[in-house]
Amino acid sequence: SRRETPPENSRGQNSQRSEEAAFYLDCRAAYLSVLRSSLENIKSREQLSLVLQQAGRNPSQRTLDKYWPSQTTALNFDDFCAILKEEKPATKTELLEAFGKIDTDQAGFILHDELSKILTTRGDKMSWDEVNSITKQAEFNCSGRLDYNKFCELYLRTRELCCRSARDRLELHTHLRQQHFGNQAEPPSEGIPLPLAKSSPRTPRRTDPRPPKGDSRAPSRPSSAQSGKASLPPVGSRSTKLIDPTTMKEWHCAQSRGCFYLEENGEILSHKYRLQLPQSSPVCVTIKPLNIHQVEGRTCPWMSVDTALFILKEKESPENLQLVSFTELQNKEMFGWKGELGSGIYWLLPFTTGCGLKKGKTQIPGEAKLLDRDEDGELVLTEDFQAALLEIFETLDLDGNGLLSLEEYNFFELRTSGEKCDEEAWAVCKENFEMKRNELTRRGFMDLNLMEANDREGDPSDLWVTLLSLGYNKALEMTQACPFAIAIHAERCRARIQATCVEAGGSQLSRALCQAVAEKGEAQILEGCENIIIHTYKSSRRVTSVIENQSENKVIIHVNNEQSRNCLSSRGLAVFAVEVAPKSMMVCQHVTPLNEQEEWIYNCVHSLL
Repeated sequence: SRRETPPENSRGQNSQRSEEAAFYLDCRAAYLSVLRSSLENIKSREQLSLVLQQAGRNPSQRTLDKYWPSQTTALNFDDFCAILKEEKPATKTELLEAFGKIDTDQAGFILHDELSKILTTRGDKMSWDEVNSITKQAEFNCSGRLDYNKFCELYLRTRELCCRSARDRLELHTHLRQQHFGNQAEPPSEGIPLPLAKSSPRTPRRTDPRPPKGDSRAPSRPSSAQSGKASLPPVGSRSTKLIDPTTMKEWHCAQSRGCFYLEENGEILSHKYRLQLPQSSPVCVTIKPLNIHQVEGRTCPWMSVDTALFILKEKESPENLQLVSFTELQNKEMFGWKGELGSGIYWLLPFTTGCGLKKGKTQIPGEAKLLDRDEDGELVLTEDFQAALLEIFETLDLDGNGLLSLEEYNFFELRTSGEKCDEEAWAVCKENFEMKRNELTRRGFMDLNLMEANDREGDPSDLWVTLLSLGYNKALEMTQACPFAIAIHAERCRARIQATCVEAGGSQLSRALCQAVAEKGEAQILEGCENIIIHTYKSSRRVTSVIENQSENKVIIHVNNEQSRNCLSSRGLAVFAVEVAPKSMMVCQHVTPLNEQEEWIYNCVHSLL
C-alpha cells in the first residue's frame, strides 16, 4: 500500500521542533565544553567569549560589551541561550560580501599589506603578530596575497568542527549527558527506572488542548502539544485542612531543626533524619521554616521558602526505603501529615522546590563590616555580625536546648571546613570557651569566632568563607539557606529523631517525589504519544510535574510556561527542554507563586521534540 504524504503544515511543525531540539543540543554542548554543569554560571567576560566560540560564534569586542557590560557579574544558561538566538553565526555569503568590500577589483585576493593595514587599524584592532599568524597559513595564502574564498571555506569548516567536537564530547561523557537544560538542579536525566509491567496509579486522561473561550492569545506550541492548566487562588485565601498540634497536647513530642543550603551549582543540600518508632501509633509529622527572632528589626528572608517532608519506611537496610507519604496538610507556613505508623525505622527527607532559594543576581553595594576595635584597640565583633552568628547558632542547635553538643557543632565544622572536631579538640574548646554540660554556649560560640578573627589579625576573609558557606550574602542576609523545624507527635510512644548527615536528596528523594506525584496527581497522556504521561500534582503552595516515559526510546520534551501568570519555575526558564530515558520517570519542574498574595495561573504546554 502507498504511504500517505503528511500534510504540509505537519511537516513544517516537525521541522520546527527538530530545529529547536538541535538548537538546545548545540547550546548544551557549547556550554558544557567550558563549564562543568549547565547549572554553573559564566563568571567572566573571557569565559563568555570562550563559550560563544564553542558555539561557532566569533564575538567581537563590541558584542562582548553588549552582553557583558561593566556591572555584569554572571550569566546563566538561560542568558547564554538568549545570546545565541540573537547572535546568528555568519554565513559564507555574508563573509564573502565583507571581503568583497575590500577587494574592489573582485579578483578573489587581498594583498597582505592591505589586509594588515585594515586589521590593525579598524574595529577590534589586531596586533601585527596576530595578523602574521593569519598570513603565514599556506592553505589560503600565496605570493603575498590572501585567497579569501579559501579562507572562508576553512573558517566555516573550523567552526563546524568546533561545534561537532562539542557535541561529540557531550555524547561521549556520561556525566555531561546527565546535565539538563535550565539552571536549576534536578534528578539525573536517566530518570527513575519504572518497575516492570508498571501501570500508572491513576488512569491517564486526554484533555482538549484548545484555549478556553475568551482567550484570544495564540498558544506558541505545535498541534501535538499537551497543555496542563490550573488557576489557583492566593496562598493565604486557600482553604485547607489545618494541622493544629495543640490538639495533641497529651501526645509525646520529638523535635529537631535543620537547614536547606543552596550550593554554587544550584544543588540543594539538607539534613537527613532517622526516625525510630518503638511501637505502632497515630503520628503527626510537621515541618516549617524556623522563625528566629534574635535582633529587633532583623528580617527572616527564608520564611517564604516552601518546605515539605517525605516519610520513607526502612526495609532491611537504609538503602531499601519505601515511600509512606509526604506532608500535604497545611496550617499557614507549616505542612504536615497525620496517620498511623507501625513500629520500626523511618527516614525523613526534607524537600524544597528551590523556587524560593535562588542565587541572587542583585549586586550588594559594599560589604558588611564584621569586625571593629574598641577603645583599647582590641578586636570586637560588630552588632550585625553578632546577630548573624546568633542565627547560625539557632540553626545549629538541632535539639533547641540553647547549647551546641559536639555532634551539633560538627555539622557546622563539616559545612564550613569539611573536617570534624574530635574529642581531644573539643576538650581544648572546653578549656577556652564557655560550656555547660559539655556543650558550647552562645557566648562560647561568639568567642570562638572572635578568636579566629584574632588569629588572622583582623583579616575577615576566613569569616566570610564561613558565612558564605552557610547561605549568607555580603550584606549579612541569609538568602541562600533556609532553617526549618521538624516535630513528630506520637500518641502511644516517644519517637526518637536523629539528624544523620547534610546531603542532597539524591535518587531516594527523586524516587519519592516521582512516586508521590504519580499517585496523588493528575495524569494526562501526551497527545499523539501513548507512552508519554504527564503527571501533575497541585497544592496551595506548589505545582510539580513528572514526565513518565513508558517507551523503549529516549525522548526530549519541550516545556513552555509562557502562558502562566504570577508563576516561578524551579528551572528558572519560561521555555526549556528535558530528556527522559526509556522506561523511566523524572521530575520536570516545580512551580510556585511569584506573589503569594495574588492569584496565580499555571498553564504549561508539553510537546515532543
